[in-house]
This record gives sequence, C-alpha cells and structure tokens, in this order.
Amino acid sequence: MSGGLLIAGTTSDAGKSVVTAGICRWLVRQGVKVAPFKAQNMSLNSFVTREGAEIGRAQAMQAQAARVEPTAQMNPVLLKPGGDRSSQVVLMGRPVGEMTARGYHGGRQEALLGTVLDCLAELRGTYDAVICEGAGSPAEINLRRTDIVNMGIARNARLPVLVVGDIDRGGVFASFFGTVALLSRADQELVAGFLVNKFRGDVSLLEPGLDMLRGLTGRPSYGVLPFRHGLGIDEEDGLRVSLRGTVRESVVAPPVGADVLRVAVCAVPLMSNFTDVDALAAEPGVVVRFVDRAEELADADLVVVPGTRGTVKALAWLRERGLADAIARRAAEGRPVLGICGGFQVLGEHIEDEVESRAGHVDGLGLLPVRVRFAREKTLTRPVGEALGEPVEGYEIHHGVAEVTGGEAFISDGNGHSLDGCRVGAVWGTHWHGSLESDGFRRAFLREVAAAAGRRFVPAADTSFAALREEQLDRLGDLIEEHADTDALWRLIESGAPQGLPFIPPGAPA
Repeated sequence: MSGGLLIAGTTSDAGKSVVTAGICRWLVRQGVKVAPFKAQNMSLNSFVTREGAEIGRAQAMQAQAARVEPTAQMNPVLLKPGGDRSSQVVLMGRPVGEMTARGYHGGRQEALLGTVLDCLAELRGTYDAVICEGAGSPAEINLRRTDIVNMGIARNARLPVLVVGDIDRGGVFASFFGTVALLSRADQELVAGFLVNKFRGDVSLLEPGLDMLRGLTGRPSYGVLPFRHGLGIDEEDGLRVSLRGTVRESVVAPPVGADVLRVAVCAVPLMSNFTDVDALAAEPGVVVRFVDRAEELADADLVVVPGTRGTVKALAWLRERGLADAIARRAAEGRPVLGICGGFQVLGEHIEDEVESRAGHVDGLGLLPVRVRFAREKTLTRPVGEALGEPVEGYEIHHGVAEVTGGEAFISDGNGHSLDGCRVGAVWGTHWHGSLESDGFRRAFLREVAAAAGRRFVPAADTSFAALREEQLDRLGDLIEEHADTDALWRLIESGAPQGLPFIPPGAPA
C-alpha cells in the first residue's frame, strides 16, 4: 500500500486538523504505517522537532496520532503572522524572512511548490499512507493559481480529496455543493465526497439531505461525525472559545483539596502557543480562562502572560488596557505571575528589538531582572532540565536573547547551573514552551502557586498529561472508526478518486 488522501474543508476550522488526526490514529491501529502532511500552514501555534525544525503544532499532534516522530517534511512551509499584512516565512523548519501576503502569493508561493512536492514524495516513499490536510477552503478562487496546499498539491500528486463541513455552523449542504461547483473540471475529478462534522441529533433526519447531495453532485458522504466536547486540540487558527470562556470547552473536575485554583491568561495580541496552558486546564480543580481586562485579574490565583509573535506590541497592549499596572500590583503583593517566552520578556527590565518590531529600546514591566536583545537567528531547541526539584522538558521558539542579572534560577541542569528563566518572589519567567506538560514539575509549581495565593488547593497525584492526550487522540480514532465509512475510506486512500465523477457547473472562473 502506498496511498494518500487530502482532507479539505468548506471553511477554516471545519475540523480538518482533528479529522486528519483521527484518520491517522484509525489507520495506525489497523497496522498501517501512516504520516500526516500539511504543505503550507498559517499558525502562531508551533512546535520544535527533535532535529530543531519549527512546524505547526497541529502536525506535531497528528504525528502523535500516527505514533511517529514529527519532522520538517510534515509541514515544509509555515507562515507566522506578524500583523494583518505580513508573516514570517518558515521553510523546512527555519525562518527565511518576512513577506507580505501580496508578495507571497505574487510568486514566492509558486516557487515553493517543488519543495512541497519533494517532501510529500519522500513521505509517500517511507510510509504506507500519507494523510494530507488542506488549508481554509479549496474554493478560494482568488488564490487558486498559486495554491500549493489544496487542489494545487492534489492535482500534482494525484490525491483524492475528501471535503469536511462543519454542520454546527449551518449551511453545510450549500457549502459542500458550492465548494465543488467553484472548482475546475480537473480539480472536481479528484473530489471524491464529503464528511459531515460536529452533528448534533438524529442522523436519520440528515440522511435525506445527504441523498439529495449525492444526486446533485454524484458524490457520496463518507460519514457523519457527531459533536464531541473537548476535542479541539492544538488548533491553528487561534482561540475557538471566547476570551471569557473556558479552555477547549473543557469540564473542570472537582478539586482534590478544599479550593479550586483560578488561572487568568492575558490574551495578548499575536498570542502564540496558547496550548501551554492546556496542561493546567487538565488538572482537577484548576479553572483556566483567557482575559483582556484588568478587573478580570482580581480574583485570579495565577496570572499567565503567554507567548506572542509581537512582544513589543503585547507590552503596549498590556499598558493600554491597564493590565500592566494590575500585574505589577500583584507582584508587589506577592501574588503569582508566570511569563512564558514573549511573556517572560515582557516581565523583564528592557527590550532591545531591531528585528521583530524594530522599535529599538523599550522598557519592560521591570518585574524580573532580565534584559532582552532580539537576535536575527531564531532559537529552536528541545531542552531538558530540572525545576522545583522535578525533571522538566520543553521547547524554545524565540528571537529574544535573555540576559538574567539576578533573582533565583528557575530551570537548571540539575547541578546548580541555570539553563533558563528566573524567579523573584512569586514572579516566574521562562522561554520554555510545553514545560507545564511535565507532570511532576507542574504539580510542584501549582503547590507553590497555591501557597503564595493562600489557597487550599492540592494537585492530583495521578494526572498524566501525556495519557490524557493519548485518550483524546484515541477518541478521534474512535470517531472515524465508529461513524465514518471506513471501508470506503480505505479504498479511497489505496486506489484514489473514483473514475467518472460528474462535473458540476459552473466550475472555476476562466
């Protein structure tokens, strides 16, 4: 078997990432050696592979679903927005410069097609099956000429295409039909059918519509996936939940101790790797919410300033909204604050930035004895160390180089030598993303937070974040196995799109 499949969507956030992960987990449980692939990803939620390459976190999650080590080949092009009009272009895991959307779609994107196809070919030569994820919608007719992630790659690699639609948004039948009808004849020949996502209710009520859709398009449905809470893991397109909502629609388990612990995450502009707080939300009795107003910090036991692609912009935003003053008051009162990556830099004394914002010298909040200088070379590592007497590991993605001039060491090498970050009182800072996924360290940190906050909170002794992630990925595999037509999916992956699929007018504009 040397098969492939492209999961496209009627819209962004239709469920492409989780469906791709679910198919990967279903296949690997069948004994298939499978890998994920996304040619081009736009996301601030990224990850560092073992070889030091930066890729989208969604592809790292899909690799975990496939039980393989993530590599740069699985996401050769990553775009990291730095504003409304420009993004950092990361090619094969390394940044190669900033580019406007017009410049990228005006020629650079087409030039990357060869690299993308080489990566896909390498994966297909190594694995039994490669499950590819598209981006946005394949019917973006204004971008079709330069497309390298949807029908552009499907045409070049002769991949069958399955279109996913989010029925919870409404209008899914029109979206399915319109998506196909706006594609050229050659593109339509590869669109094999549809997959309904996030359905609530009695499937029998939906079946007449699916039959009519098949009559209109000549293409079947490959399944109806029911709505499930808590499966939106490692999204690419930002927070699906309200800033004042919960994390991932998660249900907070009762606390082990007498009190809950309330965590407020400042929703800074260009927030990156907001998944850092997922491990906190997984703890029984920990309530995590994203906030954008100073008054929302009042009852928080811990305030987290997360990573950001715009450190100086985030600093200005915190000041404009009064959050900076509120955080400074907390620190003066000995109430816990944690800064991660860009958030760590914000808590320092000053920033010299001629790279990201080009703002030059900017005063930080002055809560940690740290001076930051932005380097052109990006730090991309997977370090391991010790903190609070527990082993900890994480990953670093930053241009800012921190000079720590005081305070206590936060993360060390176990022999008394500081590796990263620092602590002053109840204020901590680190560049390490993902450190809270280390169970022993997370529990030790929460005990410190609870003591400083005066809360009778006790971390659960048996919470394993890695095991919880595996359970989530198994649930995605179960969704595919129980609610998709897996026999038809198997044929599609192995043999490609059926011959003779009808053309639906009007097709793509000339």
